[in-house]
Amino acid sequence: MSAIYFIVETLLSLALFVFLVRLLLQLTRADFRNPISQAVVRLTNPLILPLRRVLPPVGKLDSASVVAVLLVTGVEVGCLFALHGVGWPGPLVWARAMLVEISSTLLWTYFYAIFLYALLSLIAPGGYSPLQSVLAALCEPVLRPIRRLIPAVAGLDLSPLWAIIVIQALLILLR
Repeated sequence: MSAIYFIVETLLSLALFVFLVRLLLQLTRADFRNPISQAVVRLTNPLILPLRRVLPPVGKLDSASVVAVLLVTGVEVGCLFALHGVGWPGPLVWARAMLVEISSTLLWTYFYAIFLYALLSLIAPGGYSPLQSVLAALCEPVLRPIRRLIPAVAGLDLSPLWAIIVIQALLILLR
């Protein structure tokens, strides 16, 4: 039973990750001509395009992407509760579990994105890769305020380190 739980949790978490990345790419106005962005769009279009016909965007926010993230999270939480044999939780428990799952996935996404962004900047500074472009679009809005507070030390930018420390502290508080 634990193997089935693992497989279901992994597949639904990956689906949530992809839909959340699409929403984040839209919010950060990333380049959607990038091959990685195009892959994310193609993976998420089967759910988002039908939702877009019903839900118009609200300003800069694509309401279809937000609803898709909520739907995938709701399905994940429901399936995991059902596999635990707990049954259907009440609406408050369900909403809390969804909020924790979305927050946790968002924080882990930024943790790995910032880590990879910092690693790529050390390995190939000034170089271009499609991954580096997407990571820059995602990470710069988070790192910019930290850089204002804590400037570079001897030319070494420590903002990714501080961001990762804050993200880890938030993950600990989320448990």
